[in-house]
Amino acid sequence: EADLRRVFDPHGTGPHHPLLRALVPVVRRRSLTPEPFLGLIGANRQDQLVRRYESYDDLLAYCELSANPVGRLVLAITGTASPERVRRSDAVCTALQIAEHLQDVAEDLGRDRIYLPAEDLRRLRVTEADLAADSANASVRSLIAYEAERAALLLDEGTPLVGSVHGRLRLLLAGFVGGGRAALGAIAAAGHDVLPGPPKPTKPRLLRAVGAVLRSAHREG
Repeated sequence: EADLRRVFDPHGTGPHHPLLRALVPVVRRRSLTPEPFLGLIGANRQDQLVRRYESYDDLLAYCELSANPVGRLVLAITGTASPERVRRSDAVCTALQIAEHLQDVAEDLGRDRIYLPAEDLRRLRVTEADLAADSANASVRSLIAYEAERAALLLDEGTPLVGSVHGRLRLLLAGFVGGGRAALGAIAAAGHDVLPGPPKPTKPRLLRAVGAVLRSAHREG
């Protein structure tokens, strides 16, 4: 963090790490701010301290640090940031983070981390022992389906971002949104049983999802 702050100090000696030194001209050229980078560092620190999330709002606050800065940096670097685009980008990035958490429930639990709101576990009567099983029972499947629907709604909210930009950036963002939809589709295809291992979309499913997003963006654009 101290070295990162040197990137944004025009009067200092500059950062020490070669990657951060390479970042300096980009920061100057694109007028980047330190906040997204600091958010990612904050997410890393939070992962070392927080292993359970009580509420959905708590999880969203984590995604604000761990995921949303990535989209904000893409918009800033490409010079396309606006309040509306940032809002939709945040929705997409949070959705992608949640989808990844759903795919990685077993792997995360092996590291003593659960990125599913504890209040939802209690409401659907899911225990941590249930999450440690070889396959999901009906309650776990209901929980995963519920969280996946939340992620899908966020993706829907963020999808118009794709049609608001052009060129390579549109293709890139369509890849993000389509990838998220394909991941959620793979989870559904597995019957929302994510415990044997991360459900991954096939390449054809992924390409179809990206294509659908691009066609929608073309109609809106």
